[in-house]
Amino acid sequence: MLKEKIKALAAGYASELVEIRRHIHANPELSYKEFETSALVQKQLSALEIPFEVKAKTGVIGLLKGKNPGKRIIALRADMDALPIHEENDIPYKSKNEGVMHACGHDAHTTCLLGATKILHQLKDEWEGTIKLIFQPGEEKNPGGASLLIKEGVLENPRPSAILGLHVHPQLEVGKYRFRGGKIMASADEIYITIKSKGGHAAAPQQTADTILIASQLVVALQQVISRNRNPFDPSVLSITSFQGGYTTNVIPSEVKLMGTFRAMDEEWRFEAHDIIRKLSTELVHSMGAEIDITIDVGYPCVYNNEALNELAELGAAEFAGTDNIEVSELRMGAEDFGYYSQVIPGCFYRLGAGNTAKGITSGVHTPTFNIDEKALELGAGMMAWLGATVDFKS
Repeated sequence: MLKEKIKALAAGYASELVEIRRHIHANPELSYKEFETSALVQKQLSALEIPFEVKAKTGVIGLLKGKNPGKRIIALRADMDALPIHEENDIPYKSKNEGVMHACGHDAHTTCLLGATKILHQLKDEWEGTIKLIFQPGEEKNPGGASLLIKEGVLENPRPSAILGLHVHPQLEVGKYRFRGGKIMASADEIYITIKSKGGHAAAPQQTADTILIASQLVVALQQVISRNRNPFDPSVLSITSFQGGYTTNVIPSEVKLMGTFRAMDEEWRFEAHDIIRKLSTELVHSMGAEIDITIDVGYPCVYNNEALNELAELGAAEFAGTDNIEVSELRMGAEDFGYYSQVIPGCFYRLGAGNTAKGITSGVHTPTFNIDEKALELGAGMMAWLGATVDFKS
């Protein structure tokens, strides 16, 4: 059976996958600078004689054809970029690039898709359709590599009927998978506010607008955006994360800068909230005698898993890994530029267990001690190959 063959090949490639992942992990590259990683992917596809093209400078898009290539077209996606984090793990494959680390598992994602590609290529006479392989740059940094690839036509010629992607999850034990239909991850927008007055002596606050006081009032007032405007059953977060102003004890500064993030799981509410943030901020600051510049940098949309596609993928995953190993994903206010794909075609973004409590592999993503149980590479490649070969979704 195809399932057993995929599992056997995944196990056979396991040591090679570990080697690939460790090489990528030791040589991390920041968003939109994944030149060596891209070259590695291109070399792997070339060795298999799989045609590909390069988009968005470092993205690699391959086409893997089975029997009856036009019968079904599915896309599989992995991201390749690392984060500006100094790695603290004491491991032989520790990052060689100072201040850069694969702290979100994109090294594992790329490896899993490469493994799935090798498996599916070897079994190409035993599954039908075409699989579009998307090795994506820049997931960690606006505007998001997914948006750039879409603009360059990644979802056309041929157009997939659906796209699947995975993300390692260190709080989920290796061997487990999580799926969820509908809303699953939030949108992410960046807020930049500058409050300005002429400044003045701290002993004579009546002669100027106190930017520190005004900024403090605004930080508190902004909490009303969600608590008094949003439907309480619709998750949303507004956090002011930076307050910069002043440089000594006896001067009211002429300028205070605030930065923050806004997260939502409803696209209509998301942009309504932007208007409320702008109006509230502008009117409060003006009422207290200062001027304001406000910019909301629109980031990734929310990730929405097509319910019908998710059900197909979840059922397929249960057949491959066993029902006991399939769980329901939690809602997450973190963001993922996979949301761009799911706004255009049906998408399914699922979680791959990569933690191992017994081995102490529990650190979260975006931390300097993040790591994975490398058994997840074999399991992730096998699952991705299985879903790529069997999910037959017509949107």
